[in-house]
Amino acid sequence: MSDNKNQSSFSDEVLAPAYTGRLGTNPVPALRLPDSEMQPEAAYRFIHDELMLDGNSRLNLATFVSTWMDPEAEKLMAETFDKNMIDKDEYPSTAAIESRCVSMVADLFNAPGLDPADPASATGVSTIGSSEAVMLAGLAMKWRWRARREAAGLDGSKPNLILGSNVQVVWEKFCRYFDVEAKYLPMEKGRYVITPEQVRDAADENTIGVCAILGTTFTGEFEPIEEISAVLDELAANGGPDIPLHIDAASGGFVAPFLHPDLVWDFRNPRVVSINVSGHKYGLTYPGIGFVVWRDKEQLPEELVFRVNYLGGDMPTFTLNFSRPGNQVVGQYYNFIRLGRDGYRAIMEALRDTAVWLSQQIEKIDGLSIISDGSAIPVLAFELEEGRGYTVFDISHELRSLGWQVPAYTMPADAEEVAVLRIVVREGFSGDLAGKLMDDMRSVCAKLEAGARPNSHSQHFAH
Repeated sequence: MSDNKNQSSFSDEVLAPAYTGRLGTNPVPALRLPDSEMQPEAAYRFIHDELMLDGNSRLNLATFVSTWMDPEAEKLMAETFDKNMIDKDEYPSTAAIESRCVSMVADLFNAPGLDPADPASATGVSTIGSSEAVMLAGLAMKWRWRARREAAGLDGSKPNLILGSNVQVVWEKFCRYFDVEAKYLPMEKGRYVITPEQVRDAADENTIGVCAILGTTFTGEFEPIEEISAVLDELAANGGPDIPLHIDAASGGFVAPFLHPDLVWDFRNPRVVSINVSGHKYGLTYPGIGFVVWRDKEQLPEELVFRVNYLGGDMPTFTLNFSRPGNQVVGQYYNFIRLGRDGYRAIMEALRDTAVWLSQQIEKIDGLSIISDGSAIPVLAFELEEGRGYTVFDISHELRSLGWQVPAYTMPADAEEVAVLRIVVREGFSGDLAGKLMDDMRSVCAKLEAGARPNSHSQHFAH
């Protein structure tokens, strides 16, 4: 067998351990079950070493997802991996914790009619991130729209949803999976949120709802929720369709109540019927945990709630997923009672201050200009002026070689000619790390200005 054949075999068909006898040297099949077992410490070391090739999650400034938690939270989550969240009769304490978390989220978003002593007064559910939450909120809007149409003797077969081209890809999935026409509102250079005028022009009798984003993934900006709501109020008052508003607060739901308490984006606005939020983003919990809450029980059609009793009792459920570990909810509950409102406020203020400081420093680098400065949520986006001889993709490439993962991508529909870099400031990204990032960014930009050109390629944004 040739050396080339040996090399191909090891890389494609088997994985070769890097040890010389202490933990074993036999190759491990890469694509099929091994014939025999191995010692647990050998299996651990084998997988552990391969995972070293991943990037450092703390230096991943692309992700919104939490990469650090208190050791006590990690201990609690490790202790509850084995508890199935769906087995509420078998694990009543975990089920009670989930209900409390839903109530806390509903209260944070100012849901009306809550009874502080009754968690069942909140209408909502924990989910696997905002992706599942979005699906559930969309289904509720579709069902309510169709029921209204059928009650009026009208066609209920052509639902559409108004949303910007800047939405996360899960909204596209919802529309495709559940047969809803997506009415995408385009962006333009210099404007990366939807406008009330766009919403007015797109709305019709088949619109099941409007999705407005509190903290877009592209720039971290808030969409003009109050202004969009006012346009929908005007349409309804003039005899047009009465269209509900859903808020995608995946990124901003755990930020706005603490940094922007006077911003009326939540259930204080009577047009808002549902809100989704990601606990694993600025809820500060490891993935994956999210929530969807509704204004009241009327907004969640009873037909969508299933009741099963084979697990021991009458259990209502409205989820796309069934079994999942209870440790995610436990981790979120730990954060809620550990931090409280004051703790969350202090953390969000610190993250915002770091993001704004980074924006100020980046603005001082010749050729770079800020699009969003991190004052809405701790996320900043910036671009490079044309004609510099290099691109934002070159900057991203060079930073990656130093360990930093700073994504570069093009903007959404009708603004694709704009390419930007984005930094997400999360807990665990300290002021000291921010200073080191700026040192490296200045060095990288100076190197590129001097003529060094990496081999990099432009790419579209991956949510």
